[in-house]
Amino acid sequence: MRSADGLSHRQEQILAYIRKFWGEKGYAPAIRDIQKDLHISSTSVVAYNLKILEQKEKILRDDKISRGITLPGALLLNTSLPATVHTVPLLGVITAGSPLPDPEDIAVADAEQIEVPADMADGEQMSGVYALRVRGHSMIDALIDDGDLVLLRNQPTADNGQMVAVRLLDDNAVTLKKFYHEGDRVRLQPANVTMEPIYTSPENLQIQGRVVGVIRNLG
Repeated sequence: MRSADGLSHRQEQILAYIRKFWGEKGYAPAIRDIQKDLHISSTSVVAYNLKILEQKEKILRDDKISRGITLPGALLLNTSLPATVHTVPLLGVITAGSPLPDPEDIAVADAEQIEVPADMADGEQMSGVYALRVRGHSMIDALIDDGDLVLLRNQPTADNGQMVAVRLLDDNAVTLKKFYHEGDRVRLQPANVTMEPIYTSPENLQIQGRVVGVIRNLG
């Protein structure tokens, strides 16, 4: 039996769970939350049904980002925060458009502390994780918009396709892009079809962190 929207009972159940989770916690559930709480046999079954919901435009999703599910057109109110939270330092602003010259450099000890639910970094330890506020729209197709906070793990390397904060040494500029090492050059790819990638040499960049989570700006 399918609903008027063509959804199966399981898909309706998952969609209702996502809406309830968002309303109560102010952030999206992980696949393992859906599997556990709805007693679904495997995470692959959850992923399959999320794909159907995305195709039917019931959700927006980026499976490369921890908890990358949003509900289009919904007013998502953060009415209840989990009791257990961690804090990470907010170390400034990062552009998601063209590289921003003279990036902010705030000492960790002096930084504002951002409360983050313990599992928003996908189960990773919070040591070495910091936050940057996004300025710009070049990652909008990855569901990262102006004003959002990205959580980054401090690390000097990345795999192809991972989203990273990168400093371009020649310009003393930092930008947020997807990383692709292509032989003797690196492509920094925006997630916005209206914007062109940045190409540079491996010697001209310094990876400063890999995105492990996003805190949406719901204001």
